[in-house]
Amino acid sequence: MKKRMLLGLLLCMVITGASEAKAVSITLNDMPTSVDVALCNSTSYVPLRAVTEILEPSAKISWTEGKAVVASPDLYIAARPGDCYLNANGRMLYAADGIQIINGSTYVPVRALSKALGATVTWDSKTKSASLHTGSGAIPSGDIYYNENDLYWLARIISAESKGEPLLGQIAVGNVVLNRVKSPDFPDSIYDVIFDRKWGVQFEPTQNGTIYETPSEESILAAKLCLDGASVVGDCLYFLNPEEAGNPWAMKNRSFVATIGDHYFYTD
Repeated sequence: MKKRMLLGLLLCMVITGASEAKAVSITLNDMPTSVDVALCNSTSYVPLRAVTEILEPSAKISWTEGKAVVASPDLYIAARPGDCYLNANGRMLYAADGIQIINGSTYVPVRALSKALGATVTWDSKTKSASLHTGSGAIPSGDIYYNENDLYWLARIISAESKGEPLLGQIAVGNVVLNRVKSPDFPDSIYDVIFDRKWGVQFEPTQNGTIYETPSEESILAAKLCLDGASVVGDCLYFLNPEEAGNPWAMKNRSFVATIGDHYFYTD
């Protein structure tokens, strides 16, 4: 994970000074700006301060305890360089290539920032330009957005199944649970997916009792990231640790997608 983030940071720093960065333009509320846009693995990054000052002029922006902080009566954003997410009013918004420092400024993915600010963003591939417009206001808080029961059980299954795994691996486990909720082949709630017994025990922690242990703070973070749309293994419906799997059915019957930490992930 750390190597991937370092590679992303180096790539962003290289591209910022190259011609590709100049090929991207951005308008804010239909007004062209001089905001520098950086490309990182095809994702547009913008300076947090410059964009926020235009779209949320009442906000105060500071650097506190190693992170950039945006604060106004109805908005709080924290962006720590190296983290793979923005904290926006308690909502965890995924940034696959991490929060970046470029030329001394904090850069964040334009779509994550627009979501945090309640703005809309459109991309014109022909002109290679992005447009942001102020919208409904600051993002609803995590206390309102996250369903308490869903967060409770998702965090617990992530913690029980992937304790000690990198954050990316914990997100992947959460993705599998949510993919099953969406699939017509599985129950339609997080709780019912976790405790599904149709074809036998689906998740070992429901049998050995570790599902009831207090989840780690990182597992709660992973659960919030998943509930806010973070996806790292596509439509995978299965995972296993090949060193511990008592029944390697997925290895024999499903299509392998990725290895993250100690887990293998599979889709239909």
